[in-house]
Amino acid sequence: MRTVLRRSRATGPAAALAALLGLLMVLGLSAPASASGLNDAADSMKKVQVYVDPSMSSRFSADQADRLAKKLKDADKPIFIAVLPASDAYPTKNLFGDLRTKVGIVGVYGIWRGDQFQANSDAKALSKAATDRIAGAAFRSNPKDIDATLTEFVDGAAKQTKGEGPQHSTSIAWVLIPVLLIVLLGVGVLLLFRRARKRKEERARAELAQLRTVVDEDITAFGEELDRLDFSPGAPGADDAQRADYTSALDSYDLAKRTMDEAKGPEDVRPVTEALEQGRFALATLAARREGRPLPERRVPCFFDPRHGPSTTDVTWAPEGGAPRSVPACADDAARISHGQDPAVRTVETEHGHQPYWNAGPAYSPWAGGYFGGGMLPGLLVGTMLGSALSTPGYAYAGGHGDGGGYGGGYDDNGGADAGEYSGADFDPSDFGNDFGDGGGFDGGGGFDGGGDFGGGDFGSFGD
Repeated sequence: MRTVLRRSRATGPAAALAALLGLLMVLGLSAPASASGLNDAADSMKKVQVYVDPSMSSRFSADQADRLAKKLKDADKPIFIAVLPASDAYPTKNLFGDLRTKVGIVGVYGIWRGDQFQANSDAKALSKAATDRIAGAAFRSNPKDIDATLTEFVDGAAKQTKGEGPQHSTSIAWVLIPVLLIVLLGVGVLLLFRRARKRKEERARAELAQLRTVVDEDITAFGEELDRLDFSPGAPGADDAQRADYTSALDSYDLAKRTMDEAKGPEDVRPVTEALEQGRFALATLAARREGRPLPERRVPCFFDPRHGPSTTDVTWAPEGGAPRSVPACADDAARISHGQDPAVRTVETEHGHQPYWNAGPAYSPWAGGYFGGGMLPGLLVGTMLGSALSTPGYAYAGGHGDGGGYGGGYDDNGGADAGEYSGADFDPSDFGNDFGDGGGFDGGGGFDGGGDFGGGDFGSFGD
C-alpha cells in the first residue's frame, strides 16, 4: 500500500506536467495557421510558389505540395498557388487582392479555399478570360480533387503565362547581381537610362497632347448638351428622381473637366471618359423620366461615336477590310445601317488625315477604355489598328496595362513591371476582384462550388 501511494505521488505531478506540455504543443502547432494567415502564405509563395495551410495537409499532402512546387520551378513561370481552409483566417473579402499585394509579383494566382477553386491574373501575365477557362476546366474535370485540379491548372496555365518564375530569378541572382553592379557604375549606362526616360516622357507628353484635343471636344459636346437641356430643378414638374439625374450629369461634367485639367499622362484620360459616359447615361435617364418613357437599359455608349450617348441595340457591322461583328449602336446609327447607309463615325486627326478612332493608333486605348471598359474592346476592334494593339501583351484593359515603360498607347497599372517582375501593390485591382468569388468562379452555372458558395457573387461567365 505504501508503494502504491509513493507511485501515485510521483506520477501525479508528472502526468499533469505532461498534459500541460501536450496542450501547449497542440496550441503551438495550431496557432500559426490562424495567427499568421496570408503573411505565411505570401512568404512561401515568393520562395517556392506554393503554400499549403497546415490545416489542409490531410487533403493536400506535403508530398503533393512538393511535387507541385517542383512542377512550378521546372515550368519557370510566375504562377502562384495557395491551398487554404474556409476559415476566418482567410476571409473571402479582398482575399485575392491582399495576397497579390503581399506577394507583389506580376503573375497568375490560384487559390483553393475550402471546396472552391478560383484563379485570377495580372493581364500582363495571362488574360483574365484564359485564366478563367483554364481554371474552370481543371476544376470541373477533377471534382473536389485538389491535387488533380491544381496539377491540371498549372500545366495549362504554364503554356500561356508570360514571364519567368521567382525561382528562376533566385537561381541566377548571384551571377547577375555582380555583373549589373559593375555595369551600373558605368557612366554610359547612366546616360542611356536618362535618355530612355527622357524619350518616354516626351512620348507620354505627345500622346497626352494628342488625346487632349479629342477629350476636350468630348467635354465641350457634353457641356453643350447640358446647355440645351432646358431643365430647371425647381420647375413644378421636376421630381426628386429627375433632380438626382440632373445632379449626376452636372457632377460628371465637372469631374471630367477637373480630371482632364489635372492629367499628367495618357493613363489619366480613362477616368475622364468614364465620367462622360456616366454623365450621358444620366441625361438619357432624365430625358426618359421627363417624357414618361421606360428608363433606358444600362448599356455602353454607341461604338461609332461615344458622344451619341448610350447604345440602344447591337448591330452587325464590319470595318473596312474586316470581318463582321456585333457592336453596340445608338438608335440613329442602327437605323442608318439597317437602310444600307454608313454610321456616323467619330474621326480624329492623325498624320494621315482624319481617321476613325479605331484606326488612329494605340494612343487612343485609354480614351476608348474609359468609354467601353477593357473587357469588350479587343473583340469589338479585331482587324483594326487599335484592336491589334489591344491584343498584344503591351495593351490590356479593364484594367489597362501599358508597355513596360508605362506608356506607349495603353496605360500601366503595374508601375512598368512585366510578367514575373515585382510590382508590389502597384497593380490593377480589377484584375483580382474585390472578394474571393467575385469576377471569376464557377458553381456549375457560373460559380465554382465544391459544396458551399461564399463571397461576392458569380465566379465568372462560363457558357455565356
